[in-house]
Amino acid sequence: MLSAIGLIELTSIAKGYEVADTMLKAAHVEIITNRSICPGKFMVLVGGDVDAVHAAVEAGLEIGGSTVVDDLIIPNIHPAVFPAISGTTLVEHPDALGIIETFSVATIIEAADAAVKAADVRLINIHLAMAIGGKGYLTLTGDVAAVTAAVEAGVAYIREKGMLVQKVVIPHPRKEIVQDKI
Repeated sequence: MLSAIGLIELTSIAKGYEVADTMLKAAHVEIITNRSICPGKFMVLVGGDVDAVHAAVEAGLEIGGSTVVDDLIIPNIHPAVFPAISGTTLVEHPDALGIIETFSVATIIEAADAAVKAADVRLINIHLAMAIGGKGYLTLTGDVAAVTAAVEAGVAYIREKGMLVQKVVIPHPRKEIVQDKI
């Protein structure tokens, strides 16, 4: 099981491939996702043990240079983050719905990890920058108080970076707004 994740978000697709190769050669990590994202950016997300992820990200940042938009390392990543990134979490009807929207992939993953660690909520989806102008957003559910606390924890973590677009908590959302959308 992966205990840490690291991500580098770049302005160059070509440089993104080089960074991914460098990260894999620098340490024993595995690629979680390695792809272009909107608008013409590239992201490399790796997982492994904490030391390996640190070594891989450091090597990638050195090669990425001025093309790096953002990066992250999260040791002891919450296990709920992985199925939310892959979109495999199913929720029939959320009690309350929390949404956080950010300007970067790195900050939405950081917000998701902080949110799920702060309160008894379920991450539903972490959308990573495709077809939304390079932004990221997450959805989560639980009771209203827990969702509110989780959203505030996620927002507090990323607000200092200036990457917050918006946050919303909807108590008892109508099922029509969440069907096939989260």
